[in-house]
Amino acid sequence: MAKQESPIRGKRSPELFPLHDRTNQMAGNFSLHHLLLKLLANILVLLFWSGSIQSSNEPDVEGEALVDFLKSLNDSNHRIKDWDYNLVSPCYSWSHVTCLDGHVVSVSLASNGFSGTISPSITKLEYLVSLDLHDNNLSGDLPDYLSHMSRLQNLNLAQNKFNGSIPTSWGEISNLKHLVLKENQLSGTIPESLVKINGLMQLDLSFNNLTGRIPTALFSIATFNFTGTQLTCGSGFQQPCVSGSSFTGSGKKKKVVVVITGAICGAFVLLLVGGVLMHHFLKQRKHKHEVFVDVEGEDEGKFSYGQLRRFSWREIQFATDNFSENNIIGQGGFGKVYKGILPDNTKVAVKRLTDYHNPGGEAAFLREVQLISVAVHKNLLRLIGFCTTSSERILVYPFMQNLSVAYRLRDIKPGEKGLDWPTRKRIAFGTAHGLEYLHEHCNPKIIHRDLKAANILLDDDFEPVLGDFGLAKVVDTKLTHITTQVRGTMGHIAPEYLSTGKSSEKTDVFGYGITLLELVTGQRAIDFSRLEDEEDVLLLDHIKKLLREKRLEDIVDEKLNRYDNKEVETILQVALLCTQTSPEDRPKMAEVVSMLQGVGLSERWAEWEQLEEVRNQEFSLLSHQFLWADESTHDQEAIQLSQAR
Repeated sequence: MAKQESPIRGKRSPELFPLHDRTNQMAGNFSLHHLLLKLLANILVLLFWSGSIQSSNEPDVEGEALVDFLKSLNDSNHRIKDWDYNLVSPCYSWSHVTCLDGHVVSVSLASNGFSGTISPSITKLEYLVSLDLHDNNLSGDLPDYLSHMSRLQNLNLAQNKFNGSIPTSWGEISNLKHLVLKENQLSGTIPESLVKINGLMQLDLSFNNLTGRIPTALFSIATFNFTGTQLTCGSGFQQPCVSGSSFTGSGKKKKVVVVITGAICGAFVLLLVGGVLMHHFLKQRKHKHEVFVDVEGEDEGKFSYGQLRRFSWREIQFATDNFSENNIIGQGGFGKVYKGILPDNTKVAVKRLTDYHNPGGEAAFLREVQLISVAVHKNLLRLIGFCTTSSERILVYPFMQNLSVAYRLRDIKPGEKGLDWPTRKRIAFGTAHGLEYLHEHCNPKIIHRDLKAANILLDDDFEPVLGDFGLAKVVDTKLTHITTQVRGTMGHIAPEYLSTGKSSEKTDVFGYGITLLELVTGQRAIDFSRLEDEEDVLLLDHIKKLLREKRLEDIVDEKLNRYDNKEVETILQVALLCTQTSPEDRPKMAEVVSMLQGVGLSERWAEWEQLEEVRNQEFSLLSHQFLWADESTHDQEAIQLSQAR
């Protein structure tokens, strides 16, 4: 059907839109509450944009530090594009950065081709716990000023070109637990001061030009590696070069060789006989190339995940061409996703988690394995298997040929297929069914907490599959909500979750409503470029404004040449019902599925319109009073809050 104008809001009549007595009693209080929440939300957005919650003139110290830090790294390939100090605080939109309680705690910039040095600005990140710069081309001396970073626990500078000696001052990094400096050009000796780091659990100095004696206390570290150096360890010495090895000294070397040789010969005979028997046994098995095991979680986790395939590290390396940069299909704060091909030609997506040992990292891995393996639905991402080593956490999923909804809406390349209206409608229905399953049919129920177009994947037939359960939570059916630290994506976070930390299935309903608006408009949930046209930054407010101004032709994505007006109306109405300020007013996902089919939608929409009119009247009145008071009591300096830094 050709594109045409169709009013979203129909004519009002007393029969369709009765004004209930309870509405008359509560409208004033509710509207005032709604107005205050909206004013607060707008102020927060403005402050996020200016980058400071305290003052527009007060710099974001961590943001400045990261920008200076990136300049010193020399990002000649322009791999990091979203570290823009003039936009948002690093805790809300910058990639490769992890925050906790509003402070940067982790910076992960491995494998980006940097060729510079480490700037002293890094010391301004007072709460930094983890710094990962491995697999770059950084050079120069190791910076001694890292000793001022008292909270630093994980430092990985492996596979660079650092030279000189290890700074003696690093012994003052009292909380350091993991220090990895392998495959650099370091020289000199190991400073005795490293012994003072009582909590050190990993020390990897392999393949450097280090010489001399190794402080004896360092051999008691749980994981150490001094191979590929000229340090005093290994054959002919009393201590091994790698943790887990054992040496008894050169005096017993010949006896050990004899024993080992005899053991090898005996083992060879046994293996020869066993190999023949095993070959015969394997021929009887139907799936001789696949090994399925029960996933064992941490002892304290006590999770039972069911049967998943356990991949070896070598299998994963082979499938991804040793994690080739050419196979990267996505990345985020969790790490990178690689396209891979298994020996049976099955295409997979390999999610390699970085810094899993950082705060929340291991928990996110266990949570994703637990939830995806338990929740089985055609519109939920299926987990094929996993791989764990002492330093890696990897998840293996089916490869989604058409990537994500966000990609198809906004990032497709010339010649690639976009999303027509029937496909967008199918995505809306499929996502709703997947969420309904998580909320209504899982026991205990599961809330996703990060629903957005980027987390909805598309298979070969453009069927939607909801993925990325790294922030999901299991909720006891007896509880109405859970209270946690706020996580998610700005623009998709429900107001009650943002203000109180309380999330429930209604939090997902809000995120689903925003996703519906993305499907109809093709726009981002939060977009600062709309400020240039004096439009609202938040997509939800932008759509409501267009409806009030009856600019309906500006709502539908301009890429859509053909669509059904009535179906667009239905999707928009459901979206606005799902994104109401009060979680109690939002429908359950089972009701959403029904309303998408037209069942019960007209009644709820009529009530929404009626309440929205009351809210708009209250907002207009109070906004006028607020602006009058503001103009009469504030000077021009206050206006600076609206300016960029």
